[in-house]
Amino acid sequence: MPDASPEQRVDEWDGDHRKGPAGASPDEIGVDPAELSDEDLTREMASLHRTRLDTLRHASDAALATHLRRTADLETEYLTRHPGREVDPQRLRDG
Repeated sequence: MPDASPEQRVDEWDGDHRKGPAGASPDEIGVDPAELSDEDLTREMASLHRTRLDTLRHASDAALATHLRRTADLETEYLTRHPGREVDPQRLRDG
């Protein structure tokens, strides 16, 4: 799938095991976000966001795909834990 985006080339989860073209084992991806404490989850997300631009601009497709997947997994876990998160009114658009 050469014309696919990096996230389309990333490993897929079959419910029990990670599989797919990137070939990374779950241990190489990181700890399951559901197993992280709130503090560790926040720290992991902050680390990924700090390295986002550099990864986007300079990493290999496989590294970018792993970064995208890990970010999505961590953010999904955060939203699961905090469905009623505080929304800053200053961040809302009018209309």
